[in-house]
Amino acid sequence: MIPVKICGVTNLKDAQVAVNSGASALGFIFYKKSPRFIQRVMAKKIAAEVGEKVALVGVFVDESLDYVHEVAEDVGLSIIQLHGNESHQYCKKVQLPIIKVFRVFSGFNVEILKNYDVHAFLFDTYEKNKPGGTGTVFNWDMLADLHQDTPIILSGGLNINNILDGIKIVCPSAVDINSGVELNPGIKDKQKINSLCAILKNTQSACNPFIISKSKRWNELQTTR
Repeated sequence: MIPVKICGVTNLKDAQVAVNSGASALGFIFYKKSPRFIQRVMAKKIAAEVGEKVALVGVFVDESLDYVHEVAEDVGLSIIQLHGNESHQYCKKVQLPIIKVFRVFSGFNVEILKNYDVHAFLFDTYEKNKPGGTGTVFNWDMLADLHQDTPIILSGGLNINNILDGIKIVCPSAVDINSGVELNPGIKDKQKINSLCAILKNTQSACNPFIISKSKRWNELQTTR
């Protein structure tokens, strides 16, 4: 199965459902304006229960480096996902693997990717004044001929009805699902998660961008700070 990240997880029950269904990663949103914002204490609770089984991805939007590193160490994050306007200079200072998000619109210039030396790229749908969680898809054909050595993660309005089409067109290394498996913002639907993973059972990927060595990760973090 292609690696799957269930993002916007806000409680332990949903996290356990995602893990048991075969998800490779969970996404914790530390953006206070998001309806899927998670308090650090809850993220730590979830991490203590399932953190050895999946990658834990912290989602941040234009935060200070000190705050990002503080939360990452406190919760035990595996990967940092930057969902704002973070520059390539900013990314170089983050002491964990980075998923850099780009929101795709009609005038999106893929040349910007050359400026970023990151762990993976995630492509989401652009909506003015909304950094993510739109629940809508973008024109996948814009990425159909994108050839990258950096792993690509497809996001933006994916659900059980369209995800196979998105994978076929974009050929991503992984997929990121949020609203497509929800009952309400921040509350996941067990049946939708199970159905999604069943649909993806026979899909494949050239790599899993969510596999990170935990011991190496934190050794590097401690020695470079």
